[in-house]
Amino acid sequence: MRELFNTMRKIFILYFLVLSNFWVCAQEGNTAFTYLLLPGSARAAALGGTNISIVENDLSLIYQNPGFLGQEMDKTLNVNYLSYVGDVKLGSVTFAKAFKERSAWGIGVNYSSYGNMLETTKDDEILGDLSASDICGNIFFSSDLTETLRGGITAKFVYSNYWNNTAIGLGVDLGISYYNRDKDFSIGLVGKNLGRQVKAYDEELLNLPWDIQLGFSQRLGHAPIRYSITGVYLNQWKSYDLQGEKDSFSKNLFKHLVVGVEVLPTENFWIGVGYNAKRGSDMSLTMNDSSNGNKWAAFSIGAGLKVKSFSIGCSVAKYHPAATSVMLSVSTSLAEMKL
Repeated sequence: MRELFNTMRKIFILYFLVLSNFWVCAQEGNTAFTYLLLPGSARAAALGGTNISIVENDLSLIYQNPGFLGQEMDKTLNVNYLSYVGDVKLGSVTFAKAFKERSAWGIGVNYSSYGNMLETTKDDEILGDLSASDICGNIFFSSDLTETLRGGITAKFVYSNYWNNTAIGLGVDLGISYYNRDKDFSIGLVGKNLGRQVKAYDEELLNLPWDIQLGFSQRLGHAPIRYSITGVYLNQWKSYDLQGEKDSFSKNLFKHLVVGVEVLPTENFWIGVGYNAKRGSDMSLTMNDSSNGNKWAAFSIGAGLKVKSFSIGCSVAKYHPAATSVMLSVSTSLAEMKL
């Protein structure tokens, strides 16, 4: 136990040293490639959009925390698709492979397509069509540090092409996952999108939408229920209302929490609901009017099922006031298929 405590202490100190160095170098202001904030997993989307602590054999969750990647995901292929708003579509394709005895690696691509748009002059003369898209290439690596602790890293190459304008960014995700199997209790700590543009649309190089997240999950001892609480935007503690006034401490704290609850009747079936207070607040069109259709924006729901070597998940959530989004996630284990 003392050895485990010392190992965890060293890892957390190193982790925070890296994050603190980035914190000092990061600048306040706008960020680039904000689509990276959207969940890359239907299960995470169902649980409020962010979950870095549940321990499941679900490859899509490594976009939440690279510390989830493990040998149990050997030869797993995952595909995600998100119908965002209008013609905007997002998706990802990911593959993982076990490496040696305690490690695993993976590759993945996120993309977003914004459909075709008309190119016009200032006098509304139509010149033709134009398109816009984003793509992010990912390389994942993780390793079991102890029997209960796993660390992971994701290297990101981000490319954006809006008509004749392009931008390029480089970044990493750093993640740690702790799991106590006896108590069915887990903790996750992640630094997401730590990086910066190396080529901008204009002269100003912007940071990626980086975030520090800390969360835990606990399954109840006598019921098939697991709850999760995740702290998000920990690098941006202050929050404000729609009138620009600073929130009270309690309201500010609430905006930094994402709550998810799962019902797990069997190992092959799950139902999840989530509550994201900040998302609901951001989509409130007025301060006191809850009849605008966005009063349910903070909530999300989803379910998943595994049949033999295939897993499928679906979630419904709201990421924009103009539409409700549906996300699908499909995984298959080539190892289980003997391929």
